Amino acid sequence: MSRISQHFSRAEFRCKCGQCGFDTVDVDTLSILESVRNHFDSAVVVNSGCRCPEYNRRVGGAPNSQHTLGRAADIRVVGVEPTDVYAWLADNFPGASLGSYDSFTHVDSRTDGPARW
Repeated sequence: MSRISQHFSRAEFRCKCGQCGFDTVDVDTLSILESVRNHFDSAVVVNSGCRCPEYNRRVGGAPNSQHTLGRAADIRVVGVEPTDVYAWLADNFPGASLGSYDSFTHVDSRTDGPARW
């Protein structure tokens, strides 16, 4: 397993299309996720990381999704409510773009942000 940071491997971010192999995550996004891991002292599960354009269309992603640039991750922190993850990120990473969902939190490091939803 190829580690790209203390707590994450490249495979965790790999596109789930099963063909393209896209797995290059932005260093700023990775740094934010490491901070989440360290703050909550709990595993961070990457539900969706990198997406090739075809896979992004297949799953209904936004046409200009940050996932297609390797700048986004949809995450779940084990034992922590997504609303708590969102709130902590909003307080500690005001430049990050965030999305709040029932079962996960979206975080990205877009350059034209931050976007919030």
